Amino acid sequence: MDNLQSLVPYAPALAAISLLFAVYLADKVNKADPGTKEMVKISGYISDGAMTFLRKQYSAIAVFVVVVFLIVGFFLPENAWQTAICFLVGALCSAGAGFIGMKVATKANVRTTQAARSSQNAALGIAFSGGAVMGMCVTGLGLLGLGILYMIFRDSAIVNGFAMGGSSIALFGRVGGGIYTKAADVGADLVGKVESGLPEDDPRNPATIADNVGDNVGDVAGMGSDLFESYVGAIISAMTLGVLGIGFNGILLPMIIAATGILASIIGTFFVKTDEDSNPLKALNMGTTVASVVLLIGAYFAVRYITPDQFGLFWAILGGMAVGTLIGLITQYYTSAEYKPTKGIAKAATTGPATVIIEGLGVGMVSTVFPIILICAAIILAYFTGGIYGIALAAVGMLATTGMVVAVDAYGPIADNAGGIAEMAGLPDSVRETTDKLDAVGNTTAAIGKGFAIGSAALTALALMAAYARVAGIETINILDPMVIVGLLIGGMLPFFFCAMTMGAVGRAAGEMVEEVRRQFREIKGLLEGTATADYVRCVEISTDAAIKEMIAPGLLAVIAPVLIGFILGSEALGGMLIGAIASGVCLAIMLANSGGAWDNAKKYIEDGNYGGKGSSAHAAAIEGDTVGDPCKDTAGPSLNILIKLMSIVSLVFIAPFF
Repeated sequence: MDNLQSLVPYAPALAAISLLFAVYLADKVNKADPGTKEMVKISGYISDGAMTFLRKQYSAIAVFVVVVFLIVGFFLPENAWQTAICFLVGALCSAGAGFIGMKVATKANVRTTQAARSSQNAALGIAFSGGAVMGMCVTGLGLLGLGILYMIFRDSAIVNGFAMGGSSIALFGRVGGGIYTKAADVGADLVGKVESGLPEDDPRNPATIADNVGDNVGDVAGMGSDLFESYVGAIISAMTLGVLGIGFNGILLPMIIAATGILASIIGTFFVKTDEDSNPLKALNMGTTVASVVLLIGAYFAVRYITPDQFGLFWAILGGMAVGTLIGLITQYYTSAEYKPTKGIAKAATTGPATVIIEGLGVGMVSTVFPIILICAAIILAYFTGGIYGIALAAVGMLATTGMVVAVDAYGPIADNAGGIAEMAGLPDSVRETTDKLDAVGNTTAAIGKGFAIGSAALTALALMAAYARVAGIETINILDPMVIVGLLIGGMLPFFFCAMTMGAVGRAAGEMVEEVRRQFREIKGLLEGTATADYVRCVEISTDAAIKEMIAPGLLAVIAPVLIGFILGSEALGGMLIGAIASGVCLAIMLANSGGAWDNAKKYIEDGNYGGKGSSAHAAAIEGDTVGDPCKDTAGPSLNILIKLMSIVSLVFIAPFF
């Protein structure tokens, strides 16, 4: 036991190494050539817009964090102020990861553009290094905060507050960033591309800068916060269930596996290399594969040493890793233009936008089948090899290489921004061709990342719900109990209500953006001719103000709903609500993410010269489908991951102690 106690500091120590590696990568990005004065000027617009939004967003979220901190401190029946401190530290770590990651990403974009002028490998190196900073900050701050707080309090129940803090920031970050980026994207597409016939990222389009800012606040900071809370939530649910089931060893194992995952991710980054003729996706897949193999070897020895009498836990971890990979591959099949589903949507565009939308919805719906079956298989394998604790460890296994997953995902918006800068700065077509090649891979990695996030969310939310039931003293939940049925139905409804709020917010913000872009085209003389400059700042302000205002209600829903159900209908009804929310939320998230991704890539498939290419009626129809899909894949769908986990962690931290 004493020997095992001595292993605890290794977790925060490796987390600190993750942060040091992030500093090394950030310095590498910073030293790279930023290019011409015009490129630096455009990049400055994007960086200023992104950081202005983040400061305003964090200022608004700070009010919520302070209020919850005081409520937890004054009203929780036991360990109140310790839990409140953990909540505050979790919120600060999540916000810090988002801030640092986006700061570096907005430096990496212009340097990726400049590197693309010389070689694809150089551009990939800068873009991936920029994304890896986000990945290393997510895992580093997550495990460092968690490890230090556990060493201070020595109580996993108190440390649960850390996960709730991270989840709170994540939901507001994902919703706010998603509303921002899609308001700008929809406005830029509908007026700039459809109505005015301007190319992607044309500097004459007033919403172009806001669109590029949105790539950072939604797909870098928002996505990073999303996986931060998944990562922390999985570890904490395993710690909570582990101490209840097998004692201290059950707490130590997930921390050591997470620490091993950090080391594996760092090693994996050195294998991301390519040349001018290779597909960059192969290089990114190589890094991911190496990280997974290293983690698997480390997990094998960790289980053998820490829980030698329960080696079945290794198979639970392996199952989680395998299912995460398979869900990513299935997501790639349903969203990549290389395969039949997306090609079918492109073909449907030849008969108009209505058939594009119908076909896309069908693809999204059918894409739920195999991921759900795989998640069920992971649950069964994990349960029969390690019980409920095994399910939590399956989630930890899936998320242990989050550093690499976030790096690969965050690389995408950096490459996308690089292409936008190349277009706006008037660089040669060869530069845009290189960045477009990197961006096309980024679309695939983003879709895979969303599938990974959804799969991990299902296992993490289930483990958190099981932890809630254990702490609340619930042995079984009787689904024939009328109160449980009521909770189940309300839980099933909540993801739809949540999506209605976020989709409606994007619609309202996008409508305002459309009117502003039309106004500028109408009133600024010479704008469409290229002799006048667009008012980019006003478009950035519209997206920022709309996102800050509209993110509040969906964020509060996730906190208020479990509190009301728990105290009004009882602990078992709340358990039913969590199950209902997980069941409908996971399916809805998969459908929305994959429909949106498939619509996006169907449009790109047509732009590559198929079915008439750019400017054809099929292209116009595909843009309509892509516009519908934007809030599905980048706002509502990804935010559902956090909704179902935040409701579970609120139930565990704030409701279970009262029962």
